[in-house]
Amino acid sequence: MQRVIVDACGWVAVIDAAINIDDALLQLLGPFQLLLLSDVEKELIEINSKRSKKKSLLLQLLKSKTIIVEAPDDSGNHPDDQILLLAKNEGTHVLTVDTELKRRLFDFGIPIIEVAKNKRLRLIDSL
Repeated sequence: MQRVIVDACGWVAVIDAAINIDDALLQLLGPFQLLLLSDVEKELIEINSKRSKKKSLLLQLLKSKTIIVEAPDDSGNHPDDQILLLAKNEGTHVLTVDTELKRRLFDFGIPIIEVAKNKRLRLIDSL
């Protein structure tokens, strides 16, 4: 089973593109498990509070599909640093559209999943 860490901007992109995360990841990876860092959840709550109800991030749906995990002790306070260290330590994929985070993940050989322009998920292997 492939494990996938969800970044805040990755989840926002999935919602805005109206992607069925279950179908898309199953087709891309096969069986999977989503992981959500508690600091990323806090980011998403903040982002969601600034969006209209029509553009809700469906946080209850996300929480029902993920395992909430705490950041590694030595990963610092920034969610991107936490995602990078957790992915490196656990050998997971990361769902993100954040260009700088993708660059950092790519430098460590961490598999990246992004929302493509045609509103589907894809694995990227180069930047």
